[in-house]
Amino acid sequence: MRIHGRRVLLRPLFPADFAQYAEVRGRNHEWLLMWEPSRIVGAADPASDQHAFAGRCVMRDKERQMGAAYGLGLFVGDAFIGEINLNSIQRGALQSATVGYWVDQTQAGHAYVAEGVVALSRFAFEELNLHRLEICIIPRNHRSRRVMEKLAIRDEGIAERYLEINGAWEDHVRYAMTAEEWSARRAELNEAWLSS
Repeated sequence: MRIHGRRVLLRPLFPADFAQYAEVRGRNHEWLLMWEPSRIVGAADPASDQHAFAGRCVMRDKERQMGAAYGLGLFVGDAFIGEINLNSIQRGALQSATVGYWVDQTQAGHAYVAEGVVALSRFAFEELNLHRLEICIIPRNHRSRRVMEKLAIRDEGIAERYLEINGAWEDHVRYAMTAEEWSARRAELNEAWLSS
């Protein structure tokens, strides 16, 4: 599975990616700590334990096979620079999913995440036939919110105490796009972010 943007590639992570993953996550530990859920106490960290990373790759592969989630590495050239995930895919009447992402601090500001979100949105709406994508961001995470502003993704307001992040229940700004919005903006977004 490969999803291409203009400069970025989204693809599953494999056990052979461990060295790059461990290096990037290790360098970015403090920077990402304030934005991510706490790890389960006693659980092996895939950023420092090769077996835990391999297990994570297997779990993500099973999620893709079931159509429940798509956890994807974000690459520029051959360099791993972060992840973009399509999570909690719901079928039936809802036909929705959430999008999450993180990027190496040294790569922030190059719009790689924005490009990856557009590429993932195209996949979600055109190949998976989802109806709605939601991206939820801690209000003080100005860099992440800037991605939504660049893409003009609709702000639906604040969800109070939405997720537990680093031990505290944090409010999140909810952004969303529907299939109808994607259809209306598809040409514009493809031209701006995906076309060569």
